[in-house]
Amino acid sequence: MSVAMHIENEAPVELQRLRDSIDNLDAVLVHTLAERFKCTQQVGALKARARLPAADPVREAAQIRRLRVLAETAKLDPEFAETFLAFIVKEVIRNHEAVVEQATRPAAEATGV
Repeated sequence: MSVAMHIENEAPVELQRLRDSIDNLDAVLVHTLAERFKCTQQVGALKARARLPAADPVREAAQIRRLRVLAETAKLDPEFAETFLAFIVKEVIRNHEAVVEQATRPAAEATGV
């Protein structure tokens, strides 16, 4: 058997192994994001009760700096990491604003009466 045929025969097995790992990592990402959003929902509720703004630009800037360092250390494109975090933060802020809107809605409106 030639080297080329050996590689050709092994490629599907290796491809499946790599795809299985990618699938596992996708599951980790989804579960990690779900856990993160559970925490940020609690932050949003706390901010609403304390009448704090949904967005915290100082915290967001610090998080971006921290994430860029983490990305560089992990050999991940810092621009990609920042874009990814910005997407998440945008959704978190939207959720926080929804919590505030729901908390400030009149009781009759909230109950549909």
